[in-house]
Amino acid sequence: MAGEQLQVLNALDVAKTQWYHFTAIIIAGMGFFTDAYDLFCISLVTKLLGRIYYHVDGMEKPGSLPPNVSAAVNGVAFCGTLAGQLFFGWLGDKLGRKKVYGMTLMLMVICSVASGLSFGHTPKSVMATLCFFRFWLGFGIGGDYPLSATIMSEYANKKTRGAFIAAVFAMQGFGILAGGVFAIILSSSFNAMFEAPSYEVDALRSTVPQADYVWRIILMVGALPAALTYYWRMKMPETARYTALVAKNAKRAASDMSKVLQMDIEAEPQKIEQIKEQKSGFGLFTKEFAKRHGLHLLGTTSTWFLLDIAFYSQNLFQKDIFSAIGWIPSAKSMNAIDEVYRIARAQTLIALCSTVPGYWFTVAFIDKMGRFAIQLMGFFFMTVFMFALAIPYDHWTHKDNRIGFVIMYSLTFFFANFGPNATTFVVPAEIFPARLRSTCHGISAASGKLGAIVGAFGFLYLAQNQDKAKADAGYPAGIGVKNSLIVLGVVNALGFLFTFLVPESKGKSLEEMSGENEDNEPQGEAEPPSSNGRREAPVA
Repeated sequence: MAGEQLQVLNALDVAKTQWYHFTAIIIAGMGFFTDAYDLFCISLVTKLLGRIYYHVDGMEKPGSLPPNVSAAVNGVAFCGTLAGQLFFGWLGDKLGRKKVYGMTLMLMVICSVASGLSFGHTPKSVMATLCFFRFWLGFGIGGDYPLSATIMSEYANKKTRGAFIAAVFAMQGFGILAGGVFAIILSSSFNAMFEAPSYEVDALRSTVPQADYVWRIILMVGALPAALTYYWRMKMPETARYTALVAKNAKRAASDMSKVLQMDIEAEPQKIEQIKEQKSGFGLFTKEFAKRHGLHLLGTTSTWFLLDIAFYSQNLFQKDIFSAIGWIPSAKSMNAIDEVYRIARAQTLIALCSTVPGYWFTVAFIDKMGRFAIQLMGFFFMTVFMFALAIPYDHWTHKDNRIGFVIMYSLTFFFANFGPNATTFVVPAEIFPARLRSTCHGISAASGKLGAIVGAFGFLYLAQNQDKAKADAGYPAGIGVKNSLIVLGVVNALGFLFTFLVPESKGKSLEEMSGENEDNEPQGEAEPPSSNGRREAPVA
């Protein structure tokens, strides 16, 4: 390896998998568990909010959120997340991972509780306060993306680093699952305690006054897992890579990691002096960064952006699929709380069968197959399945073929999770220098959230029927579901192509990937040969 690595960093790279790795996964993973719960639980209660706050007497169908209110309630957290990823990503490199980690968690706890306490005398004021707190909740969630990934990558050994970062991300699957399960339990209990007729029998009595507690409790419970891990987050030492390479305090890094690894690590005073004498290295907006990592950053941002367009457009088809296979009957045949139960049950089944297994397949294979192969494979199969759904779309709409449609649809999202949904999170935490790692991960993640906004809302309008009369109430005519699926197939194919810009980081140390060993050489000294006798080129 060009340039000598500090012993403390080498010790982390070659450390056997031990208990502290698992505690780090749980501490970082519980943040992601909370993120997923908070982001996805809103879709469980939007129908209920429509019934409670937008009921119109004498209407054949239950009340529903107007398109602009629905977009705001569902989308405002995404906007907050995007802002949080950029801000906390940058702050994590400026102040250190640990300091900022506590801030994001407290923000999530406070805003989860506050969004459940949304107040006001009119529907408009309740929705406005809900949106306000959901934005700041998203802001806190956004910070968790770059910080969790960076902390895990900097703690892990190089042999199993991919699996550890992917395991943190995989906790998202359990968060979605927990949201569904909790909503099932809560709605069942309320249904048993407060019986109500269906909407078509008695429109007014189908929504009991107590239903207002249901959505508030579901949103507030998101604060619990975050609050429980706050103490452990504060006890975690700063990562050795930040302390040694960015704060330039290798002595502190050695002492922190001696406790964590339970072994003696030499402080290496000569190397500490060398590190202190160095300039801080190139910044984000420099020619040197563009030359070494410009294409890498383009690769991580573009692939995450394209993936999330496809991944978050899934919400479009869920309601059609659930109705088609009879999981969710028509709204008027249920009361308000029963509807929450049916939606939660359907989402839980999808999470159990498709979402969760995909994540853990990635954890199992990422350090065997490599990030590049998994991402390429994922985008390839997503493209194939999207086109297979789109081209014979009319065939899939016949009642006899609906189960086939659901299977194809589930496979698309299985390969998103056993594919780019996990790898786009892992790679940006491995390939950039320590002083810019959190910032670059934040930029990549924010690009992904921009894709999510396009996927969730752009396609909501795009997928409307081409005949304005058949479009959903309040929406203009679109290009139809078939053409939307073709567009998504093209988006996945572009993701496949942009993957070629992303380097493989399997089995390499973080400093080897980012070229920091070259930077850490004292000026004027010859570069020592690598172990095979050849000089290694810097990682471009």
